[in-house]
Amino acid sequence: MQRPSVVREELRWDDVRVFLALCRSRTVGNAGGLLGCDASTISRRLVALEEALGATLFDRGRDGITPTKAAEDLMPVAEEMEQVMTRFTNAAEGLEREVSGLVRLTCPPDAAQVLVAPLLQELLARHPGLRIDLDPGEAVLDLTRREADIALRVVRPVRGDLIVTRLTTVQWVLVASPKLAKSVGTLRAWTDAPWVGWGERLSNIPAARWFSKHVRGTDPVVRSDSLTMQLATVTAGVGMALVPNQSVEHYGLVPISIGTPLRAAAAEWPEDELFLVTHRALRDVPRVRAVWDLLIERAGGATKEKSRAK
Repeated sequence: MQRPSVVREELRWDDVRVFLALCRSRTVGNAGGLLGCDASTISRRLVALEEALGATLFDRGRDGITPTKAAEDLMPVAEEMEQVMTRFTNAAEGLEREVSGLVRLTCPPDAAQVLVAPLLQELLARHPGLRIDLDPGEAVLDLTRREADIALRVVRPVRGDLIVTRLTTVQWVLVASPKLAKSVGTLRAWTDAPWVGWGERLSNIPAARWFSKHVRGTDPVVRSDSLTMQLATVTAGVGMALVPNQSVEHYGLVPISIGTPLRAAAAEWPEDELFLVTHRALRDVPRVRAVWDLLIERAGGATKEKSRAK
């Protein structure tokens, strides 16, 4: 009869966060990574939580941890608590009145260098109290779980209570270093110069699909699923590649001259759309809106905002 009161006194939201992280990562180390603490701390908190509940939540094994039936029964309730805490946090964010504090922005590495970084001086001059946490990564962070405040994405999100704006259209063009472009001259066959291309993981993106359709009889001399690495390789003169038009001048590259036999295929250079995304509850928070508005103001090509609801 004493156990329920002990649970009520000892159980905290941080305990639920540990529980959810363990359920989702299935290893103590990965759970620690999600929460920003070491594995030993997670292990101690798990032991304390199991003692407070009087139940074993995970079976420990050589390959990690496996939720028990008790954990599976608690999981839906823990997720409801997470949703409530997210709504509470979002509501608290809405209480802000001044443009100050931290904005977490996630975007592809190339967009971070070409689009975002050049705007930071102006943004911080306008709003000295603002701070930016810029994550130029390939991973897609979850805005509904508040892993970031604003995202730049090349794929329109289809789930979540999000505000989505098409920021601009990105045209891909064939480029090389000035030295290589000069040695190639006018390209009359796609196989007349070495290519830098994409690996298997991103073989379905527009640039990789264009290459598969039009370039026959040759393989890229270098493949990478990182556009940043491709740009570094092309800049070094290793080969030519399709890159976003906005990156050409930034990296000191030049377009390849295309001969008449190739112009029909060149007329089909691939395109991407770049979307600006935030959670609906954050859209009018002053610090988030300041970043959002400047990106739209400077990037151009934005269309009317559209909402995506669950």
